[in-house]
Amino acid sequence: MVTYADLGVRRVINAHNTLTMLGGSIMLPAVRAAMDEAAGQFVDMAELARAASDRVAALTRNEDALIVGSASAGLMLSALAAMTGDDQRRLWQVLEYGAGALGRREIIIQRAHRIPYDNVLTLAGAQVVEVGNAIQTFGWELEAAVTPRTAAILYVAGEHLTEAALPLEEVLEIAQAAPVPVIVDGAAQLPPRENLWRFTQAGAAVALFSGGKEIRGPQASGLMVGKKEFLDAVRMHAFPWQRFGRVAKVGKEETIGLLTALELWLERDLDADLRRAEAVTAQWVRAWSEIDAVDAVRDWPGEAGRPMPRVRLQWPAGSYPPAAAIAEQLAAGTEPIVVFVADPRAIWLNAELVDDADVQTVTRRVTEAFTRAGGAGR
Repeated sequence: MVTYADLGVRRVINAHNTLTMLGGSIMLPAVRAAMDEAAGQFVDMAELARAASDRVAALTRNEDALIVGSASAGLMLSALAAMTGDDQRRLWQVLEYGAGALGRREIIIQRAHRIPYDNVLTLAGAQVVEVGNAIQTFGWELEAAVTPRTAAILYVAGEHLTEAALPLEEVLEIAQAAPVPVIVDGAAQLPPRENLWRFTQAGAAVALFSGGKEIRGPQASGLMVGKKEFLDAVRMHAFPWQRFGRVAKVGKEETIGLLTALELWLERDLDADLRRAEAVTAQWVRAWSEIDAVDAVRDWPGEAGRPMPRVRLQWPAGSYPPAAAIAEQLAAGTEPIVVFVADPRAIWLNAELVDDADVQTVTRRVTEAFTRAGGAGR
């Protein structure tokens, strides 16, 4: 067996979030066991996909569902489905000539919702149409952007993206009047559990979630949940067929692993997770409030607008080195700690994914980092 140590790869203490760059999250033993059993047998992949879809749909209170390779894979497949619908002739046009042969391939997104992951829309051949600006968006702008060329509207969920954007309810109202489907990207918007069905029951055609973050399934997995008509169109493009969605294939191991993780997560005591995160957050705030010139406070919500607390450490200019330098120091050595940096003089630490055994390590390492850096940069 090859291990990380064999490769010289260090174990990281993740005080940031459920990031793909850090491996998503940690799978439970039952999930790993289910994947191991699935890996030892052959199955008909189309039959497995259909059976797993039915189970996920029932668990998430949706008409239909599909397990895919990631939330990004779901976004690409959603774009393809929105452009072709369930029309086999449009599918053929895409396969033979690309999406440029279609008259309906524009996907509208509010500028306040632009994220690094929406480039998969153009990978699918769609044209992105922006509405609004970074300060505000008006309903009439969205209405004016909807034309016969519009394939869908993408809505990126998250409290951190609401300030300059139209609310989902207004977007759905405009879309339904057109009508055009609304795709909701909720990749990191769990918890709460209700998001698994809230967006689609409100009228969205599909909602997308990462399987390897909060649900704690395989990192290379994602969930698409929503309307049967839309998911039927998605399946025309998706694995196991030899079409564009094959690049985003999901294996039998990921399928069983994510399904197992979802069942476990739906039964998980999320309130206990929150209480534990609050307790560690409070412990860190008390400890780091003792650091000279550092303001340690509980911050809410967490990264990507998730309903979890985190600690913000902020300091005045000239008292300590820039945040990037502090973060680099924490990420060095044999006990690397990864934190979030979004300000020249502040770092954020999230307790959710830090093991109990590592809490004191993080407390000590952060204190040491500021102690060593004291006075630097004055």
